[in-house]
Amino acid sequence: MMKQSPKSILIVEDDIELQQWISDYLVGKGFNCACTENGAEAVKLISNLQPDVVLLDGALPGLDGFEVCKVVRSFYKGAIIMITARDEEIDEVLGLEVGADDYLIKPIRARALLTRIQKLLEKKNAVPTSKILTFNNLIIDSHSQSVHLSGAEIKLTSKEFEVLWILASHPGEIVTRDTLLKELRGYEFDGLDRSIDLRVSRVRKKLEDRTEDPYRIKTIWGKGYLFVKDAW
Repeated sequence: MMKQSPKSILIVEDDIELQQWISDYLVGKGFNCACTENGAEAVKLISNLQPDVVLLDGALPGLDGFEVCKVVRSFYKGAIIMITARDEEIDEVLGLEVGADDYLIKPIRARALLTRIQKLLEKKNAVPTSKILTFNNLIIDSHSQSVHLSGAEIKLTSKEFEVLWILASHPGEIVTRDTLLKELRGYEFDGLDRSIDLRVSRVRKKLEDRTEDPYRIKTIWGKGYLFVKDAW
């Protein structure tokens, strides 16, 4: 059996001590790591190297991590984990809006970092299966990750698509936040993580659901969300 080559990770972090610690830890776990502390250089490296995962600090000098993420998403399909020094919802929102797959808050815990990387790589390497869900005027294609509503293509990020796919795969059923979080990020809902709510909110907006009192993807308070199959 041919031995698989190590997965590659680009670490974009201007704290050199932290950058070196992350690199040493991941190299010890069998990854190939490249490093930079500069946002503009990170864009070039991502384009040239096409790493499997990018660890991207949000607060870089000059071209910050959020801008880097926004720029590279036009040509980079790999996983991006944003790293932020502040436990603030605005950072999480910005990261998810510009196309990050996940985020971590400093101080970085080694096992949490490794778990996030492994989960994202597992999803990337999963063999795609072609399946189409149709609900009147809504068509969702899992293979092409495309969504059409009343004939118009709806542009969703990969994470927004995953949320919609999970909900639409259980029409008329309540899908809990815990289920969504475990499906998307591999761990249980702790009552504090807001990423699921943010993604559902953006999916609703793009699918022309009501902001107040949504009728297509309903919130079931204290439980989760319900995809209404006859609302399309």
